[in-house]
Amino acid sequence: MIANSADPVSTLPPLREIIRGHELAARKSLGQHFLLDLNLTRRIARLGGDLSVATIIEVGPGPGGLTRAILLEGAQRVIAVEKDRRCQEALQSLVEAADGRLTLVDADALALDSSTLGPPPRLIISNLPYNVGTPLLTGWLKQLAEDPEVYSRLVLMFQREVAERLVAAPGSKAYGRLAVLTQWLCKGHIALDIPAAAFTPPPKVASAVVVLDPRPKPLALCRLDLLENVTAAAFGQRRKMLRQALKTLGVAPIELLERSGVAETARAEELSIEQFCALARAYEHLSSFPCGTR
Repeated sequence: MIANSADPVSTLPPLREIIRGHELAARKSLGQHFLLDLNLTRRIARLGGDLSVATIIEVGPGPGGLTRAILLEGAQRVIAVEKDRRCQEALQSLVEAADGRLTLVDADALALDSSTLGPPPRLIISNLPYNVGTPLLTGWLKQLAEDPEVYSRLVLMFQREVAERLVAAPGSKAYGRLAVLTQWLCKGHIALDIPAAAFTPPPKVASAVVVLDPRPKPLALCRLDLLENVTAAAFGQRRKMLRQALKTLGVAPIELLERSGVAETARAEELSIEQFCALARAYEHLSSFPCGTR
């Protein structure tokens, strides 16, 4: 959707003036790195598709660079979660210019149920604070495991290394627990690379935007908590064969592997997501029997 050039948001002072006027230095303790290039933030916003029909949830808007872009790309209902009081004050002019389209929520996103913030379809678009990006994603994935329709799409910026872990394929160095859990529930790809120089202040690492589209149902049947247990054990000792690494689960690893149809000499990085799900199902069966009754 093309934004109306008469949108009051487009007449606001440049972000650098807002930052300077509110003495809004980014705080390392909050993982803050501000993205000010409106052309770039609008490219990110457009990855969400038609923004006019969804509740857009943004975590950590900071001075509002991405928030402006989301509004200018046609969003009619934006909910921005920000716990930094300095940023809340800096965002007030944007709230006024948005004329009812932007709601600011004073909260810690880690302690907040994002699914309560507005009606579906809900779309999350965020330049996530570096220090909480992974736990936030893990929380959203748990919600998707319970309800695949809770979010229609997630457009998330991470450190490039984390982004690569989300979309990694079996056999690659980056493949691990996060890849299994994410791809079990979502189809994802890296849509945009963001150089460190694009941020204020520049971080020490490059960033990337990942687009995650929730699957109508998980890739294979299993319980999330057991999949987490199995992947934690398998990747916790990823250099070891699974017959050794899975001993921490408290069931006979050879029997677990046989029941799953997985070779006992395999290593975690070699397994597909479907094979991890098979392990989780076998683990559920074996752990439900007291020792000596199987």
